[in-house]
Amino acid sequence: MSEAGRVPSPATPLVVAAAAPEERKGKEPEREKLPPIVSAGAGATAGLDRGAKGQISTFSSFISAISPKKEAAENRSSPAHLVFPNIKNVRDQPPICLDVRQKQRVSMDASSSEMKAPVLPEPILPIQPKTMKDFQEDVEKVKSSGDWKAVHDFYLTTFDSFPELNAAFKKDATASFNTIEDSGINAKFVNAVYDTLLNTPQDIQKTVLKGIINSLLREWKGPRTKDDLRAYFILLQNPQFNSTSTYVIYAHLLRQIATLVEADHHFLVHWFKKQYSRLSQKRFKQLVERLLQFISLRLFPAKPEEFPPITKCSWWIPSAAKVLALLNTANNLVHLPLIPYTDFYNSTLDHIDLMEEYHTWQNFGNSHRFSFCQYPFVISIAAKKIIIQRDSEQQMINIARQSLVDKVSRRQRPDMNMLFLNMKVRRTHLVSDSLDELTRKRADLKKKLKVTFVGEAGLDMGGLTKEWFLLLIRQIFHPDYGMFTYHKDSHCHWFSSFKCDNYSEFRLVGILMGLAVYNSITLDIRFPPCCYKKLLSPPIIPSDQNIPVGICSVTVDDLCQIMPELAHGLSELLSHEGNVEEDFYSTFQVFQEEFGIIKSYNLKPGGDKISVTNQNRKEYVQLYTDFLLNKSIYKQFAAFYYGFHSVCASNALMLLRPEEVEILVCGSPDLDMHALQRSTQYDGYAKTDLTIKYFWDVVLGFPLDLQKKLLHFTTGSDRVPVGGMADLNFKISKNETSTNWLPVAHTCFNQLCLPPYKSKKDLKQKLIIGISNSEGFGLE
Repeated sequence: MSEAGRVPSPATPLVVAAAAPEERKGKEPEREKLPPIVSAGAGATAGLDRGAKGQISTFSSFISAISPKKEAAENRSSPAHLVFPNIKNVRDQPPICLDVRQKQRVSMDASSSEMKAPVLPEPILPIQPKTMKDFQEDVEKVKSSGDWKAVHDFYLTTFDSFPELNAAFKKDATASFNTIEDSGINAKFVNAVYDTLLNTPQDIQKTVLKGIINSLLREWKGPRTKDDLRAYFILLQNPQFNSTSTYVIYAHLLRQIATLVEADHHFLVHWFKKQYSRLSQKRFKQLVERLLQFISLRLFPAKPEEFPPITKCSWWIPSAAKVLALLNTANNLVHLPLIPYTDFYNSTLDHIDLMEEYHTWQNFGNSHRFSFCQYPFVISIAAKKIIIQRDSEQQMINIARQSLVDKVSRRQRPDMNMLFLNMKVRRTHLVSDSLDELTRKRADLKKKLKVTFVGEAGLDMGGLTKEWFLLLIRQIFHPDYGMFTYHKDSHCHWFSSFKCDNYSEFRLVGILMGLAVYNSITLDIRFPPCCYKKLLSPPIIPSDQNIPVGICSVTVDDLCQIMPELAHGLSELLSHEGNVEEDFYSTFQVFQEEFGIIKSYNLKPGGDKISVTNQNRKEYVQLYTDFLLNKSIYKQFAAFYYGFHSVCASNALMLLRPEEVEILVCGSPDLDMHALQRSTQYDGYAKTDLTIKYFWDVVLGFPLDLQKKLLHFTTGSDRVPVGGMADLNFKISKNETSTNWLPVAHTCFNQLCLPPYKSKKDLKQKLIIGISNSEGFGLE
C-alpha cells in the first residue's frame, strides 16, 4: 500500500461540537493536533503520532452516515462539528507489544505496585436505573404494546456518560473498584442490552451512538478513573461497531484505549481474560473479528467514500492493532486459550507489500514508524513464510554476489557452482560425509542447496535434495544411532541425555532443520512442541557466548508431551492428599541409566539428603522437569540450537511462534484431500479416466489415518506444506504394469505410480496394502 496509508500520524482530533460556553468568554480555542504519543517501552504502538496534518471526519458527516438527513436537521441542538480542544493529559503508551526482536513478554500476572496508576478518588455514581430483570420485562412489554419509550429512555440514560454506564452495569454499586481480577461488571446484563440493541428501532441505535460520542469527548479531559476503564471495557463490546458507518466513532474509542497507561492496560487484559473465560468464548472471537475487519476495511475499503482520507486517519490501524495486542495478551494468559492463536491472523495482510512492512520494521524498529511486524500475531503463517523465503533469497543472492565479486577481484574465472551450497556425499557414509561437507562449507550455508551422490549421474532439480534430507533424517533418528530416544506413548523423539565428547552431530541436525526452512523442504521429524519453544530461547544468538541458549521455562504440561506417564506420576505427587514424605519416600535426586549404568544427579545441592514433603513438592516437580528438559540435555540442545541458527540467523525468525516454527519445519497436520484432488497433476492419465475416479472415490472415503498414510507413502511426510496441498505438486502417473502389482511412489518427486486397476475394489485393496506396509523406501 502507499506510504501515506502506512505511516500513522498525530491524529487530528475529532472536531468539537457545540457552541462555546460562556466561561470561554467567546474565545474558541485554537484547534490543535494531539501531542505526539511517546512510547513507554520499545514502541508498542509506534505510529499513532505521525502523518499528515488535517482534520478528520466531522460530526455532521458522521451523522449523515448513521441517520437520515431530516433527522440530522431536527437535532439542531447537537453540535455541528466535533473537536477535541487542548488535549493535555495524553498518557505514554504501554509496551503491551514490546519490541519483537527482544522477545520480551510482559507478565500480566505480576503487576508491581510501581506500575499501578495513582489511585484516584472514586466518583459518586448515579443510581442504577434498572436491573436486568426490569430491562427484560420492558423488552417483553414492547412485544405486546409496540411502545419502545421505556426501552428508549433506558438506552438514552445509560449511554449518556461514563458514570451512567457504570451505574447501569456495575454488579455492586457500593463495592470498591480497584481489583485487577474482577471488573465488577454484570456481563450477562451487558450482553442482554447489546443483543437487544440490534433489534431496536433506528432512533434508539442512533441515541446510543450519540451518547458514546459525547462520552468520548468528555474523556479527553482530566485524569481517568478505574470507572472510566470499565466504561471503555463495556463500549468495546458494542456490536454496532460491526457497521462501517460507525467506524469514525469506533476509531476514536480504540485510540483512547490504546493511549491508556500501562497499568490501565493490565486491568483491561485481566478483565478480558476473566470475563471471557467464564462466559462465551464466541463473544471474545467476535470482538477479535470486529477489530480485524476494521483493519481490513481501512486497508481495502469497499466504498472509499465512507471513510476519511487515509492521510487524515492513518492512526486508525495502529490504534486497532494496539487493542488487538491487549486481547492477544489476554488470550495467551489463559491456560487453555480462549480461541486458537490462528484466529488473530488477518488474511488481508497477505495482499499488502509484506517486504515493505518487514524492511520498515528492520530499519526503524518499533519506535519510529508503524509496521505490522510489530504485531506479528496478526500476520498469517503463509505471510510469514513469504517474508522468510524472500529474506532467505535475498541473503542467498547477497552471499552469491559476494563470492562472484571475490572471484573477479582475484582475476579468477567465475564458476556457476560457487553460487550454490554443493554437497557431494556417498550413500555408504551419508552422515559422516554430510557432516564433513557442512563443516567445510560453513560459509556457504545460506546459498541454494544442491546435492550430488558420488558415483551417480544425475542433475539435482530438487529430487536429490529431498532424497538427501529423507535418508539423512531416517538414519540420524534411528534408535541404533543413539542420538535421540523415541517415546512410543507420545510418538515423538527427544534428545538422548548420554554424555559424549563430541556433539557435532546434534549441530548437524540443527543445520538440517535450518536448511529445510531455508530451502522450503518439509521434514518428517517428530519433536514435541517444547523443542521449538527452546529453539526460540532466545530467537537470535546472543553476542555474549557465556549466555546460555535453549533454556526456557518448562512445566509438567511440557513434560507430558514427551513422557506422559512420568508427567502423570508427578501430577499425582502434586495432588496427593496424604503424607508425601512417608508415602513416596523420595529425595531431591534423579536417577538415569547411561549405557547400562545407573547414575544419580542431585536436583539441588545436597539433594540426596533432602526429602520431598508436602511443603516442598512443587519445588521438586519444577526442578525435576527442568532437569529433564533443560539441564540434562543442555550440551546436546545447545549444539542443535547453534546449528539451526547458523542457517536461520534472520530477524524474520523473530516473528514466529514456536508452533509456527514447527509448521515451517514439519508442515501442517491439517489435511484437505479435496484440495489435493483439485491440484493433482496427471501423467498418462486424465482426471476423467475411470481409474482416477476410482482412486479419488476411495481416498476421499478413507479415514484420517489412512489419508495420512497415503500422504506419507507418496511424499515422505504425512503433513502439508504451509502453502497447502497445492504446494506439494502431487502427481499421479500411469504405471503400465500388471494390475496385480501394488502402487509405487517416488517420494523425492511426490509422485504416485498407479497401475490401471479395473475395479474400485481391486484399487482400494492394493492401495491399502501398499500404504499400510511401506516403511521408508521398501516394505516391512
